[in-house]
Amino acid sequence: MHSTKLYPRTALALLTTLNLLNYIDRSVLFAVQLLVQTEFHLTNTQVGYLTSAFLGFYMIAAPFTGPLADRYSRKLIIVLGAVFWSGLTLLTAVTHTYWELLVRHTLVGIGEATFVTIAPTFVADLFPQEQRGRIFGIFYLAIPVGTAAGYLLGGKLGPSMGWRFPFYIAAFPGFLLALAVWFLPEPPRGQFDTLKETPDRATWHGLIRNPAFWAVTLGMAAGTFSLGGIQVWMPTFLSRARGYTLESANLIFGKIVVVDGILASLIGGWLGDRLLPRMKGSYYFVSALSMGLGVPVMIVGLFSPGRLMLPAIAVAAFLLLLNTSPLNTALVNSVGAHIRATAIAVNIFIFHLLGDVPSPTLMGIVADRHSLQAAFILPVIAMAVSSAILFYGMRFAPAVQTQNPLGASGPHR
Repeated sequence: MHSTKLYPRTALALLTTLNLLNYIDRSVLFAVQLLVQTEFHLTNTQVGYLTSAFLGFYMIAAPFTGPLADRYSRKLIIVLGAVFWSGLTLLTAVTHTYWELLVRHTLVGIGEATFVTIAPTFVADLFPQEQRGRIFGIFYLAIPVGTAAGYLLGGKLGPSMGWRFPFYIAAFPGFLLALAVWFLPEPPRGQFDTLKETPDRATWHGLIRNPAFWAVTLGMAAGTFSLGGIQVWMPTFLSRARGYTLESANLIFGKIVVVDGILASLIGGWLGDRLLPRMKGSYYFVSALSMGLGVPVMIVGLFSPGRLMLPAIAVAAFLLLLNTSPLNTALVNSVGAHIRATAIAVNIFIFHLLGDVPSPTLMGIVADRHSLQAAFILPVIAMAVSSAILFYGMRFAPAVQTQNPLGASGPHR
């Protein structure tokens, strides 16, 4: 009995740690991009394109890995992907031109796509359905904590050791974690699902006509446009437009993201689970409300250079990150287990295509033509659009079964 309880927790811990490393690897560049820009004499548009190209290849790789994971061993694909991206991260040692860095960065994106597409389906099959919001709250702690760790690692080591050094530190743990994941048993697909796998929930045709899936995907796309642009350009904005040193800008923003991210990920997942027995669209509702409330706060943070600036940025970041766990739970619940990796792959392709693939480059173009401050109008608009889509999408949420206070299982009303 003890080992039965220990296994899902151990698996969750290992996959969460690997997810953490995934986000450290990609966000180190954000912290050192001013150093890269200086060494290679790059425009803002070229710097923004590094992240856009990474996410572009990451996005293109997802639809190939998703269907594979619905047919073959998820564990094997996760392990191979982790080894691939960790090895490529080490190749930063021989990166001496902008084009070499661009190629390295795009190939890392292909490796990381395997994990982000497949790992959530693995996690969803470890715990009961009514706990998914909280479980994904733990798993997706990796996004803010890993991103913040990348800012802190790059911000601390980049100025003193050179911008390449932090990538070496970020690469090595990936090999060890891949080895540990190899020894995990793979859980049965959909073992805790309560909804039947009807054609609408379990086929390609059904996916195309599934409004619950499309609402969460398009809501994610608008939110990711906002988050992607902000995380790429915020340290540079604080340094160039607000007078902070690059190291202090990374330190401040890194602290904001890690504290907000931990609280937001856990609270968002908990709120979604808590409201689920009363509201079938609870995960959509929590995300929509947080996005809508974040719009006026973000405006204050970006366009008020006084004492309110940093507190407003901190509150806005919390509201922006609050949607992570609920939206990923809504995505998993919108489809059946045997098409889940494919659905996540399609979701990744679309929300990156419309979200953080174009946003860093578009913000770079606006910054080059007007100002970096003006460029931040784009993510503010995207937050408002995300909120509207998710409020509309609440009506399409599937009525999953939960345990009521008396212990009987029953659907939403």
